[in-house]
Amino acid sequence: MGETEQNIARAFQSAKQQGAVLQLDEVDSFLQDRSKASRQWELTLVNQMLLEIENFDGVLIASTNLLDSLDEASLRRFDLAIKLDFLKPDIALAMFEQVCVELGFKDEDERMRARLRALTQLTPGDFEQVMRRAKLLPPESVEVVIESLEGACRLKKSGSSKAIGFLAKA
Repeated sequence: MGETEQNIARAFQSAKQQGAVLQLDEVDSFLQDRSKASRQWELTLVNQMLLEIENFDGVLIASTNLLDSLDEASLRRFDLAIKLDFLKPDIALAMFEQVCVELGFKDEDERMRARLRALTQLTPGDFEQVMRRAKLLPPESVEVVIESLEGACRLKKSGSSKAIGFLAKA
């Protein structure tokens, strides 16, 4: 086995020994579709991951935004798939209100709320980005916060039907 495959085996072994939950973020980097592999190490990496998942009797949480790039055999190894979609308008509004409070703004402007409701691709990460950015460049107004959220939505590659997280195909 190569070094990466050994590290994968160690991670699963360590989680098993400790009775720990093993969480793999961006699992698509480990479970790429083998039919698209161009190098032998890509195949062995996926094969090692599939073997470890198959033999793991603990709790494994895997997440990806690139479900279509996963090897088909990997999907059969997960007992449960959960779809994390974009925020519903009421949740986005609650997060927006919290961000405004934390930044010292009042969000009483209905025009800003209407602009927020028009954003159908918001995620918690978009609000987190606003807060991180505020540490470097504090926004001057609620409008700047809305503009940041609008910009985050414009950067997303797909329409509002794209889900985030690890999900099952319907």
